[in-house]
Amino acid sequence: MRKPHVQLQLRLPPDLKSWIEAQAEANAASQNSEIVRAIRERMERTETQAT
Repeated sequence: MRKPHVQLQLRLPPDLKSWIEAQAEANAASQNSEIVRAIRERMERTETQAT
């Protein structure tokens, strides 16, 4: 069974919010998916560096 998604309230500086909006528009994606992508990329880099 798939785990349910967890909702998170997030405060961002205005420049980060603008960047996420621009990335989402450029990639025809939602702002949520852009945030998830950025976090996953960071996770992968961290895991790669740890090995």
